[in-house]
Amino acid sequence: MTEHAPAARPRPNPRAPIARPSARLKNTVLALALLATQAAFAITPFIITDIRVEGLERLEAGTVFNYLPLKVGDELDDEEARLGIKELFATGFFKEVELEQDGTVLVVKVVERPSISEIKITGNRTLQTEVLTRGMEEAGLVEGRIFNAASLDRVKQEIANTYLSAGRYSATVESTVEELERNRVAITLDIDEGRVATIKKINIIGANAVAQETLIKEMSLRDKRGLNPFSRRNQYSKQKLEADIETIRSYYLDRGFHDFEIVSRSVEISPNKQNIFISISIDEGAQYVFGDTVFEVADSAEGEYDVAGLRRRVAIQRGAPFSRKLVNESRAAVAEHFADAGYAFVEVRPIYDTDRDNGIVTTVFAIEPKQRVYVRRINITGNVNTRDQVIRRELRQFEGGWYSAAAIKRSRQRLINLGYFNDVTIETPPVPGVSDQVDLHVAVSETSTGSVAFSVGYSDADGTIFGVEYAQRNLLGTGRELRVKLDTKKDADSAEIAYVNPYHTPDGVSRELILTSQEIDTSKSKTTEYEVDAAGGGVRYKIPIAETNHLSLGFELENLTLKSTAKTPEEIQLVIDERPDGYNLVTSAGVSRYTLDHPAFPTRGLSRSVSLEVAAPGSEYEYYKLSLHNAVYLPLSERFTAKASLDLGFGGGYGDSNEELTRTTTTGTGDDAVTTTTTYRDGLPFFKHYFAGGTNSVRGYDSRSLGPLDTSTDRNPIGGDKRLLLGAELLFPPFGGEGGNDKRFGLFLDGGMVFGQGKTRDNKDFPESIDLAELRYSAGLQFYWVSPIGPFCLSYAEPLNDKSGDKTDSFQITVGSVCQ
Repeated sequence: MTEHAPAARPRPNPRAPIARPSARLKNTVLALALLATQAAFAITPFIITDIRVEGLERLEAGTVFNYLPLKVGDELDDEEARLGIKELFATGFFKEVELEQDGTVLVVKVVERPSISEIKITGNRTLQTEVLTRGMEEAGLVEGRIFNAASLDRVKQEIANTYLSAGRYSATVESTVEELERNRVAITLDIDEGRVATIKKINIIGANAVAQETLIKEMSLRDKRGLNPFSRRNQYSKQKLEADIETIRSYYLDRGFHDFEIVSRSVEISPNKQNIFISISIDEGAQYVFGDTVFEVADSAEGEYDVAGLRRRVAIQRGAPFSRKLVNESRAAVAEHFADAGYAFVEVRPIYDTDRDNGIVTTVFAIEPKQRVYVRRINITGNVNTRDQVIRRELRQFEGGWYSAAAIKRSRQRLINLGYFNDVTIETPPVPGVSDQVDLHVAVSETSTGSVAFSVGYSDADGTIFGVEYAQRNLLGTGRELRVKLDTKKDADSAEIAYVNPYHTPDGVSRELILTSQEIDTSKSKTTEYEVDAAGGGVRYKIPIAETNHLSLGFELENLTLKSTAKTPEEIQLVIDERPDGYNLVTSAGVSRYTLDHPAFPTRGLSRSVSLEVAAPGSEYEYYKLSLHNAVYLPLSERFTAKASLDLGFGGGYGDSNEELTRTTTTGTGDDAVTTTTTYRDGLPFFKHYFAGGTNSVRGYDSRSLGPLDTSTDRNPIGGDKRLLLGAELLFPPFGGEGGNDKRFGLFLDGGMVFGQGKTRDNKDFPESIDLAELRYSAGLQFYWVSPIGPFCLSYAEPLNDKSGDKTDSFQITVGSVCQ
């Protein structure tokens, strides 16, 4: 095809993006072209009157004109010809370019490179085809684009390097380029991934103070040992080796070896490329202890920055083994100390003064506070539905206040705790042109806060649970909550409507208005049989008294109707006959402290509460109920967390509800007459009793089975007015997992018992006061998983001191409710 240039045109500037050949190939082609030009292209200079392009198949002539640095009216000589050839080759569109003279017409003859018609990738298993295709696109190998062999070679090498870095040294990448009609090609990449080379031996040279086996146990890579067919720790990876070297370095630097060095490392591979031999040479150096800790604050007196406060934050102790980890933690604590005081850009550098003769390291923290800054403006973005006010009231960093890293961190946590957002990011860019101001940029990503949920759950205590709930946790973007919930389980049906305003007052006092209805029939459970119909409504307040402490107050009026069944024991029948129905005005109060770092899988912090529930004088059932809950989480390492818990409950009656009820019953006549006297001291209403045993209590024992029994022939648990629960647990994520984001194991020791009026299995009076000798203990393993369908909890426990008549249950499962 022949095309002519237009009579006159300006030289264009823009160039379309294309796949460029590699620099090496481009230079080779250009060199050959220029040599050919010098040898064969020698012309007498002439003025170009026309330009004709020959040989085009897919490209337009305008493309050639755009890249050719010549136009009609230019004078063509040898130098201009070489430049024209160079520019056209540089496009990557052509594999041959020639310039010829036809009178005063410049003839440009080209042979186009083929275009890519199809790309196939075969043999890849560990590398996804989408990933490989994306890499080829970045190199310009795309269907419909111009084919460049150099780009294909580069892609093959990059794929091979990827397999090498993953330890697949025998992997091969072959390519086939099939020529098709109409100057097209089909590319096929045939990959043989081979197998991951396995480590045969790891040798650490120079390990004297620390045993080589100890160091190898710290590494993620292992030489080929053991019989675990699923372990991949003996499969070599360059990245893992580099991480292991840093692990070894940290191990020594955290144990006093201040001068530790990695001398060299070598990786050798067997001829068949399947076995790896690793050697790491180290120089342990001497072991040092911490000396003095010194703070050097630039451009100011130390006293101005509360040196005593700094020392309290630093974890370094004189005489303890030197530890780089402690130094880094202390450096971060010092920086945080200044950041909390407004020095947002503080720099802290640890400097070591090493006394090698005595093995002492003096740590000097060089502190440059820089300018103290305050927050000029708070900007909020991303809140489509949530009102600005709802977000701003959670912030603990204020406009016009000194910058505080702790306040910003707490602000982000409070926004996350709302549950309205998928993500919350807070940035503090400096204000342009000034050195003492920053802006606070709060970016949120909203999540759905309205839901209609149908649920099915199961627990050892309540059996199968069905529920439906409509919840709007951010009603019209105001931060208020509306909740309607219906539940049914084997011994109770309940309904609840609640409306919550978390900021009933500007100071953060929360108010909840609630209506409830409940029907209980315990004949379908394993406890004392009775029926209760309850309906009521009330108001609850939550008053913040500190950042993590709250005071709660509640008032609820409830209407109760008690009924008996055919198997209701006599002592319960006495209470029902005495008070079959009536109204209760219940007042509740409590104090709570919550500092856990995660609602489902905490690793540090505590959850502590004390609550008091009292039925006001004049109520049908005058009672009080005091409950104490305390759970503490302590991180032992990155994987292991210790938990200790204590629950104590105590209740009773007062006024008319603290009387002794007596009934005498005579059966038979004459000499066969039998008189029975039943005595039961009214106190904490039986439907308010504490229970123990099962999940969230003493695992390994049947649900609600521990404690006093009633006088029925079935000897069912009746509960009690006092309860003591103890617990200790070692929590950790699954072995081989990256963390505990959605599942966790726990080795536990449980203890507890309920005390009150009732009988034992052998018809003796059960202790009414707390008796530590009566506590039941169990130990076992629990698995907790926040699954896509809800929380799932499975535990296996063995009772440690069960007695005759105790009902045990080693395997216990809960689905749909939180396990503690």
